[in-house]
Parts: sequence; C-alpha cells; structure tokens
Amino acid sequence: MSSTPSISPASPTLPVLAEVVRSGFVEGHHRGSLVVLAADGSVQQTLGDPAAPVFPRSSNKPMQAAAMLRAGLELSGERLALAAASHSGEEFHLELVRKMLAEHGLTPDDLQTPPDLPLDPKEAESYLAAGRVRDRVTMNCSGKHAAMLAVCLHNGWDPATYLDPAHPLQQLIHQVIEEAAGEPVAAVGTDGCGAPLMAISLIGLARAFRSFVLAPEGTAERRVADAMRAHPEYVAGTRRPDTWLMREMPGALSKMGAEAVQALALPDGRALAFKIDDGGGRALGPVLARALGLLGVDAPVVDRIGKAPLLGGAAEVGAVRAAF
Repeated sequence: MSSTPSISPASPTLPVLAEVVRSGFVEGHHRGSLVVLAADGSVQQTLGDPAAPVFPRSSNKPMQAAAMLRAGLELSGERLALAAASHSGEEFHLELVRKMLAEHGLTPDDLQTPPDLPLDPKEAESYLAAGRVRDRVTMNCSGKHAAMLAVCLHNGWDPATYLDPAHPLQQLIHQVIEEAAGEPVAAVGTDGCGAPLMAISLIGLARAFRSFVLAPEGTAERRVADAMRAHPEYVAGTRRPDTWLMREMPGALSKMGAEAVQALALPDGRALAFKIDDGGGRALGPVLARALGLLGVDAPVVDRIGKAPLLGGAAEVGAVRAAF
C-alpha cells in the first residue's frame, strides 16, 4: 500500500464551476471537476478531470463505516449514522459519542482525534462562551473514531494503533473502498482526524455512493446508507446541507468532505461527485444545486442549498453562483 500521494497539483485548465460575483463584478472563480452518473451507472456528464484521483476526505466515511460492520461491529440507528458522520458538535452529537465509548468500556482519552472546537460556527461560539476548551469528543470525526475503537475491541485488535495504515481495520477499509469504487486506491495519506485517507477518482466516488443505495437489504453497505438516511442530523447537523438533502429528498444519500468534496446518490442509482480544486467550501452549495439540476432534481431544498450570498456591510450585494 503506497503512502506517497500521486495526485496532480492544481490546474488552471480545469473548468470554472462557480464564480464569485460582487456588485455585478466577477471578482473570483472556483475551478474543479465533476461527474454525473445516469441511473444505469453510465457517465452522463463530466467537467474537468473526474478520472483523476482525489482525496475524498470525509466523503469516504460511509465506506469506512461499512468496513466496520463487515468486521463484526454491531451498530445501527443513530450510532451507525454517527460512525459515518462529520458531526456539527451539537450537544446530542457529543452525548452519543460519549455513550458509544462508555458502552464499550472506553473513555474520551482513548480517542486519537485531535482536540477541536465544534464544526458548526454557531455551536463553536456557544461552546466557547460556556468556557469550554478544545476536546477530542468535540472533533467532528469522533463518532467514527469511537466506532473504530469499538471494532478493535470486538476483534482483539490493538486499539492503540488503530490509525496505522497497516492495522487490520485500515486494511479492510482499503479493501471496501476499492470494491465500492470499482478501482484501486491511488494513494494513501492522512486525514485531518489522523485516520488513513484513501484516494480514488470522482467517478469511483460516485460509483461507491451509487452502490450503497442499490445494495441489497441487510448488507453492510445498505445498512450504512439506511442509517444515514434515517438519521441525517447525526451525519451532519441541524444547520447542514447534507442533513437537509437527506431529510427532504427521501432515499438520497449525501456526504460532503473537507476541501470542497461532495458525493450524492439517489435511490434509483443516479449519482454525482465533484471537487472544488481550491477547496473553496463556499462554492459547494451552488455547484451541488446545479449538479442536482443536471440529474433532473427539482425540489425546494435544492434552491435552499444553492444560495450563497455575499454581503457588503449588512446588505446582500452578490453571490457565489454556479457557472456551468
């Protein structure tokens, strides 16, 4: 398993996916790559270079959770959704992470997540106002890490080295990602939470999400998809687009990743994945809304996530908008 990324640097030849318009003047651009799959799995549309490998970041979490189920971990409902989450750090997230740890005889000190503030800005403000400090449980990947520790204990694997790419759990995750994507992992790096991070193409990422929604009932992949869709507030948070999409579009499976990655699949097999090349998260909503339009989705939530206003003083003077 290679640990040296072979991913191309930012390319000015990638197409503009979003533009930043202030007071009628285009002051910036966000380039990137995108793929849209038809219901039969064929490539319906591409922009940029979606066959090139990228780090999907937290968009890999459904595959990581499926690997843990394959390894024998018994999780369901909110706990399984939280194992695949980039949670906002709301109190109900933190309470369940602590419960999951305690249920397996673990404590927050066993987590190897870096201490962090809540991911949601409003939650972070409230957290700091209450006099609290950065914590391992508060880090948005703590649900995943709690589940990783639990599966190690279940199998008699060393919990102290659960983030080592050579660990049996990480080897299984590597295998599950390759199977779901239908391609080899191109590179292995380290994610922001410290876990191994496997690179695949955006086409492979879209295929993976499609395979989860179409998987037979009872399989690890379908169990993860069903838990995420049933409890989307545990996957993200009450103020997050992934939650809104899965709540308001029944059957949709949606997961963002850091550095402006997004993957989504609809229950009939249509799917998409994209990455904003410069990591500009402000472009995620407008690009996702336009990509959903390419899939023929017309729902109020699409308009909601597509809005990315720019302010001048307290007034709205422009927006980040899709450019394809």
